[in-house]
Amino acid sequence: MKNFTYHNPTRIVFGKGTTDKLEKEIKDKGNNILLVYGGGSIKKNGLYDRVIKQLVGKNVFELSGVEPNPRLTTAHQGINIVKEQKIDFILAVGGGSVIDCAKAISIGAKYDGDVWDFYTAKAYPTSAVPLGAILTLAATGTEMNGNSVITNLETKQKNGLAGVFVMHPAFSILDPVNTYTVPPNQIANGCADTLSHLYECYFSYPDNTPIQDGLAETIMKTVFDQAFVALKNPEDYDARANLMWCGTLALNDIIPLGKEGDWGCHAIEHVLSAHYDIAHGAGLAIVTPPYMKYLCQFNPKKYKQYAVNVLGIDPTGKTDYEAGLEGIQKTKELLKKMGAPVSLAEVGIGPEKLELMVSEIVTNGNLGNYAKIGSKELLGILKEAL
Repeated sequence: MKNFTYHNPTRIVFGKGTTDKLEKEIKDKGNNILLVYGGGSIKKNGLYDRVIKQLVGKNVFELSGVEPNPRLTTAHQGINIVKEQKIDFILAVGGGSVIDCAKAISIGAKYDGDVWDFYTAKAYPTSAVPLGAILTLAATGTEMNGNSVITNLETKQKNGLAGVFVMHPAFSILDPVNTYTVPPNQIANGCADTLSHLYECYFSYPDNTPIQDGLAETIMKTVFDQAFVALKNPEDYDARANLMWCGTLALNDIIPLGKEGDWGCHAIEHVLSAHYDIAHGAGLAIVTPPYMKYLCQFNPKKYKQYAVNVLGIDPTGKTDYEAGLEGIQKTKELLKKMGAPVSLAEVGIGPEKLELMVSEIVTNGNLGNYAKIGSKELLGILKEAL
């Protein structure tokens, strides 16, 4: 196990009815509040009214319409509001995209240059306007970490920041009831996102990490199990609660401790959605099985472990590689059964831009952990995903 330092300052308020604890959580956070949210679903399901009711006495400014892949231009709008209105605290109400955008606003408002500098490694954020979150979608884990991803449509880039301490939310309210109205495709994409966060660390060196592996395997099994319960009965509280906590645990930096991590699937997906603006979880569901299939040959023992411990594959009479491949095929089948896309064709992507995207992915850095993946191998993986 590699050395690590761990500290997570985010306060989690979890459970049914915790939305109504916002007033207490935000009481001492200042008078000028920027409320950030997405396309308006929180107004349809009544969450907006519940939030506004608890902000009585505060000066509330709003930034709505945050996109599923939050855009740099939207972050710029929020930064301008924060600076002009002397915002004390940012409250994000929504899924990972809304919270990621709020984080970009929080660091951009304390910076004299363009916030995009942080996402292109030209500068590093050391201060931020404090923020909190009310989560409405189990997926990204951004509610309890210092990560954020922003898309620059002008340059066709989708870049992320990870492990930035000042971007940790001061608090995050996780009320599973707020996920009841999430449509089936978003449940599927959210589960694919959660699983990918686990895979990126699980399938990486060092492999003498039974604590991290055991935690990851338990969360994976829970996601596969509870996803179908939630899809069948959207208001099954236990299923929604379990999926929500799985999403948080998958990327609150517990699982990666002592591991190198891979993050190749995320690097591929970022370029895909930068060009085609597809949902993040959908892109991950598409690229994960062929990515796994390529790397299985380099560490078949670990893929067999996953197949047996998570998916219940019977390894009798099979080589490690054969068992691993069977687990990968079952993963693809389960993702498809959930309703997630498992091919590029399903989201309208053909072979036209594959070579261009390969060149951009490789330029962004090395891919692979068990084995390094170059342009030739990456093109093969994407063709497999067609």
